[in-house]
Amino acid sequence: MSRSHRANRYGTLVEYKIAEKYGIDLQRTSWCDGVRHGKPVEIKSTMHRHADGQPGNFKLYEKYHRKLRRKDGSYAFAVYKPWGRGIRVLKSMLIHSSQTPRLKWHGGGEHRETRQAKLEIRALFE
Repeated sequence: MSRSHRANRYGTLVEYKIAEKYGIDLQRTSWCDGVRHGKPVEIKSTMHRHADGQPGNFKLYEKYHRKLRRKDGSYAFAVYKPWGRGIRVLKSMLIHSSQTPRLKWHGGGEHRETRQAKLEIRALFE
């Protein structure tokens, strides 16, 4: 299984765990993953440490972030590690989209026709 395929699988497993923890009704769209109390929620996850020892980071996309802000939505952030054939969520939080640390938009999100920002784990959890 390729790294990309594993990341996709792990991300889906995290979504299910986070949806259950925070009462999110999963309704995947191009810009959010679900709804909680009638408001959109985007679930973002990252592996605690990659195989190369580097800490993970969360990738946010400008176009989707702005839409989430306009719709009064939230982010659910989760840090996980592979565990057996699944994952273990190590840390998670649910925050309003207006409460993210300052984002620095740059290229790299071209496949989504927008700019992206990367948030380090420590920007949210440490």
